[in-house]
Amino acid sequence: MAKKRNKRRRNGLLDGLNALLSLFLLVVLVAAGVALFGIQRFYAEGPGGEDTTFSVPRGASLSTISESLTDQGLVADSWTFRIGTLLNRKQGALKAGEFRITAHASMAEILRELTEGKAITYSVTIPEGWTSWEVVQRINAKENLTGEITDIPAEGTLMPNTYSFERDQDRQVILDQMEKAMTDALIEVWANRDPDLPLASPEELLTLASIVERETGVASERPMVAAVFVNRLKKHMRLQSDPTIMYGITQGQGPLGRGLTRSEIDRETPYNTYQIDGLPPGPICNPGLDALEAVANPAKSDAIYFVAAGVSPDQGHVFATTLDEHNRNVAAYRRAVAEYEAQQAAAAAAAEQAGSDGQETPPADEAAPADGTAPSN
Repeated sequence: MAKKRNKRRRNGLLDGLNALLSLFLLVVLVAAGVALFGIQRFYAEGPGGEDTTFSVPRGASLSTISESLTDQGLVADSWTFRIGTLLNRKQGALKAGEFRITAHASMAEILRELTEGKAITYSVTIPEGWTSWEVVQRINAKENLTGEITDIPAEGTLMPNTYSFERDQDRQVILDQMEKAMTDALIEVWANRDPDLPLASPEELLTLASIVERETGVASERPMVAAVFVNRLKKHMRLQSDPTIMYGITQGQGPLGRGLTRSEIDRETPYNTYQIDGLPPGPICNPGLDALEAVANPAKSDAIYFVAAGVSPDQGHVFATTLDEHNRNVAAYRRAVAEYEAQQAAAAAAAEQAGSDGQETPPADEAAPADGTAPSN
């Protein structure tokens, strides 16, 4: 009897072990099937029907990213993407930014893009000669940035250029880049300046470069314009620059929108270089690198006068070393202006006459008015 009981006990133990083994094998097979299904799903073509962009906010968790991908129809389910990311140990490599996801990209391809790809970048361009107020207006108006600039940086501290950024970057970051670029450029330009310059500091070079920047839009003549002002400083002549007076009136908050009046030219203010000796108290805009270099190493010239060559700014200026020569240049400029105004008046009269006759006449070509005469003694 004892032998029979022992045999039954052994058979029961074996049956239990067989059942456990069968269950284990079943679990393994199910797990393998699930894993195989997950792997296939992770690498399979995705549901996204067209190229699109996907944004990863700064500080977003893997769970948030997975749910967003699902909500946008870029992955079939969030759990597979989440587990695949964890198994690939990529959860810490997910980057913030905006990424381009191609049509039908797999979860594996999306994960690779979000961890190894380059975020989509945007740009903002700051033209040479803009004031700090104008720069802040443009950056605050730029989309895809965060934060708002409320304090206007000191005039002349921002380097004009095109700056790239990613979506949701803080606006202050761009201003910081501009300030660093100007600081670095000014250090290098000052170190390589003509030793004979009548300028005592990098700040004075920056101020004069801002005046040169606003006096001409023709890049090739910046060294000549700089030479005129440097020569006048050496001779203790007043700079007599119209843009400095305009800045004193507007404080850089937009263009004056008109010519200067005689009372404004005659009024003594810190920025009226017709009335004060030497440089104004600070820059009148943010000059570009070319203007800085032009002042640091101006053209070799004895010229101390210049005036606009014509009614269009792209005609540049003519330069003179004597007052008589300058006066002749001024007279030629005034004749050009008078001729231009006569042509405009004739065109306007012809258009009015054609309108009264019931005819349509194409508008006359327009040319921007000249900046005026500057500087003169």
